[in-house]
Amino acid sequence: MIPQRSFWLGYWTLLVVAIFSIQPALPVLGADLARPSAAVPANFSDTLVTGVASPTALAFTPDGRMLITTQPGQLHVYQNGALLSTPALNLTGRICTNSERGLLGVAIDPEFASNRFIYLYYTFNKSNSCANNSASSPVNRVSRFVLPDSNTIDLATEQVLVDNMPSPAGNHNAGDLNFGKDGLLYITVGDGGCDYADATRCAGNNDAARDQHMLLGKVLRVTRDGAIPTTNPFRGTDSARCNVTGRTDPGKKCQETFAWGLRNPFRFAFDPNAADTRFLINDVGQNAWEEIDLGQAGADYGWNVREGHCANGSTTNCGTPPAGMTNPIYDYGRSTGCASITGGAFVPNGVWPASYDGSYLFGDYVCGKIFKLTPSGSSYVASDFVTGLGTNSAVHLRFGPYNSTQALYYTSYAGGGQIRRIVYTGTTNRAPTAVINASPRSGPTPLTVNFDGSGSSDPDTGDTLTYVWDFGDGSAVRETSTPTTSYTYNTVGTFTATLRVRDNHGATSAPVTISIGPGNTPPTPEILAPATSLRFVVGQTITLQGRATDAQDGTLPDSRLSWRIILHHNEHTHPFLQPTTGNNITFNAPPPEDLAATTSNYLEIELTANDSQGLTTVITQELRPKLVDVTLNTQPSGLRLEVNGTSIVGPTTLTSWQGYALNVNAPTQLDNNGQAYTFSTWSDGGAAAHTIVTPATPASYTATFVPASGTGLRGEYFDNMDFTGTRASRLDPTIDFNWGNGSPISGIGADSFSARWTGQVMARYSETYTFYTTSDDGVRLWVNGQQIINNWTDHSPSENSGTIALTAGQKYSIVLEYYENTGGAQIQLMWSSASQAKQIVPQGWLYPQFLTQINFMPLVSNVPAGYAPDTGAVFGQRANGLRYGWNADNSAATRDRNAANSPDERYDTLIHMQKSPLLNAVWEIAVPNGNYRVRIVSGDASFFDGVFKINVEGVLAVNGTPTSAQRWVEGVATVAVSDGRLTLTNASGAVNNKICFIDIVSV
Repeated sequence: MIPQRSFWLGYWTLLVVAIFSIQPALPVLGADLARPSAAVPANFSDTLVTGVASPTALAFTPDGRMLITTQPGQLHVYQNGALLSTPALNLTGRICTNSERGLLGVAIDPEFASNRFIYLYYTFNKSNSCANNSASSPVNRVSRFVLPDSNTIDLATEQVLVDNMPSPAGNHNAGDLNFGKDGLLYITVGDGGCDYADATRCAGNNDAARDQHMLLGKVLRVTRDGAIPTTNPFRGTDSARCNVTGRTDPGKKCQETFAWGLRNPFRFAFDPNAADTRFLINDVGQNAWEEIDLGQAGADYGWNVREGHCANGSTTNCGTPPAGMTNPIYDYGRSTGCASITGGAFVPNGVWPASYDGSYLFGDYVCGKIFKLTPSGSSYVASDFVTGLGTNSAVHLRFGPYNSTQALYYTSYAGGGQIRRIVYTGTTNRAPTAVINASPRSGPTPLTVNFDGSGSSDPDTGDTLTYVWDFGDGSAVRETSTPTTSYTYNTVGTFTATLRVRDNHGATSAPVTISIGPGNTPPTPEILAPATSLRFVVGQTITLQGRATDAQDGTLPDSRLSWRIILHHNEHTHPFLQPTTGNNITFNAPPPEDLAATTSNYLEIELTANDSQGLTTVITQELRPKLVDVTLNTQPSGLRLEVNGTSIVGPTTLTSWQGYALNVNAPTQLDNNGQAYTFSTWSDGGAAAHTIVTPATPASYTATFVPASGTGLRGEYFDNMDFTGTRASRLDPTIDFNWGNGSPISGIGADSFSARWTGQVMARYSETYTFYTTSDDGVRLWVNGQQIINNWTDHSPSENSGTIALTAGQKYSIVLEYYENTGGAQIQLMWSSASQAKQIVPQGWLYPQFLTQINFMPLVSNVPAGYAPDTGAVFGQRANGLRYGWNADNSAATRDRNAANSPDERYDTLIHMQKSPLLNAVWEIAVPNGNYRVRIVSGDASFFDGVFKINVEGVLAVNGTPTSAQRWVEGVATVAVSDGRLTLTNASGAVNNKICFIDIVSV
């Protein structure tokens, strides 16, 4: 349930440390494992509060109790300085804990003092199955319970508030919840990892967060009783309740939704210093960015269209987000080794020194740090606060009571599971930290054990330590000035040895313990199945079978065997199967986390055997997939294919797993010379887009393309009914759309939009043609410059027609305009003639008018509406589908003047064409061969220090000298392209050439 670069990154991972070693087996006796030593700032201390296995979240009641949720399903209570021995609630019989599922979050009602309400987020075993991607997969739910003073919750007090939120893949459950200052309950829900309706659409291909009729990838807001607040953003006639089924009808919006477009909003935190309800959301990224979002009603944070402040998966396509989408206030990439954002908490003003006031703390699971985020002008900067947490970093952060002030509490899986506390101590003496190890830990009596406390430390420079040993068998306590000692046990039994360390100022650490078993020998477990030689197939049912013997107990019963499976990815691990007691346990082999993980994912099986005296042995065995090479070719070679959302060029050989679904697509495209190609056939007989299940042996598949006679019309979509506002464009093969109540294209709303299709139509016959439109609402059509249809009114679906004489084989200009007001949206373009039956005008007879507009600019500047950015990169494929760029890297020559005298933002930015080191820059764009009208604007808002001369295809287009009164020079040229590239060069006599933007249109 954790972040993910190209992997899930499960937070609930139990680290494989100390006792969980690779074979040979290691005997263990209930050790309290040491966690990595964290480095805190001067005048702060980091101390252990209590140990709890697999802690996921915590919260504080007004009367000072700390509630701790655990992934296996227990709600623990820490009260009056001690962890109560009996959980207040145990949900183990009704939840799923495989992968990142479990009891994930807890919140306290603002009126707890009078109503005793608490709220839990957990994965409900709805169908008595914890399977992935099946009809019986579990669901996530939020329930309210009553926590009495006795700390024993009656299950009958459960009131389910939100139910049936899908958990198809086991990860991306999110699960944080808390009350805002508005008295309302906020809940974060992940996107489910894989699409709830299509198990093959996972990771970056999973668009569940974009489905507003589903409670996935959202922030929810409800009242304490689960009702819809009157101020929720989606309460119109196109909305419905989703709290019972987790969804409503497509086209409607869930009323519980407060914000949407999130991938895995793992944790969020309210600002206690704000006057109103203000909160930040930590959303785990896929492959590029971890992000922090400001919670806003109705906000769309863009997943899976956006990741961080860029397009999904990109670190360079980072312009202005599409209309309606909101960028994070802060994000960070992978360059520092951090890759998975975790818990977050605001520092309450006045609790720590003033430099921390207003700060936001957040953790990263991969690099093991807690960062401090502070405002800096209109943006934010992050700095290290705590380091050295290891790969079990702070999963959940929360400020809570400590003495007469507050401290930062956090959960960690390290050391067997811990709740820790960071306190500002000032310059007072800080207590040391004890760490204990021992060897051997078991064996025949007399047993001499060597104890080692050298891992202990004191945060105050110069302090010395005294080591206080209690060997647990009733013998006298021993103090040493050195960190090592030995002791001989003569009595058979199980003893708990304890170490405390004391500094020279009298401050003493919390105790740490380790179990010693004299007179006992560890059991010997053996994994019988699966065989070490097995290479699994995705979906294969695998049985875990083992046995164990013990010198004292003989053959151990199955009840003393426990299995766990860890999913490995590079240097990180994710939970796959939580500890399960018994034998002959079955599971289904998983797919890789995504295409990028096929060579680094594998499973590790752990078998733990426990004898009657508490001595434990753990053995492990790797379980790896069957790797199969799959080669994807194109004919002709060098064309683009899409595989599980990743773009490749054929031929490419991929390493896959047998049984893994590869979703391939062969899209219509332009080659490097501007020639259009359309899909013809796949060698396996599949459609252009279909699924290939990786076979048992290496295989090759070829997508055959043919040169496209016609590729469709250029469609431009506007977020207003008058062809203004935000614009999006694409190549539409035909005009045959019935969007209903949906949006026509990402970034454009479902109502009050307009669209214009332009290009050419070729007639099949020399006859009079009748063109038909069916539209809801307004439509008008021009062919060869003649308007033949005009019904520019609001209306229900209606057909209009007009006629014009055309000549076979000749291309005619065509312009189709359309607007949608409210309600259903529909537009279709058909034709007929004496020899042509009435039909949708086919793609092969429609030719797009090539039109593109490029703005030359720095990477961080805003991209003007309707323009694509050029940021000085070398010629190549861009995210907008075009291929353009420079003869060498020219990014150092980009400028943004942000000047008041610029007519608009297009004139603010520029790229030098004669700036060292690229003194003779050449810019090109791949276009189909043909004739083009090219408009270029050169200039500089801040300087008039050049002579602008730019050639287009050898034709002088720009020719002028800027002045203080007119700092821009514009030129237009009509040129012919015959080599598939339109080329700009410095013309003779140019001095300090600069280019601001270019408009290119085919003629």
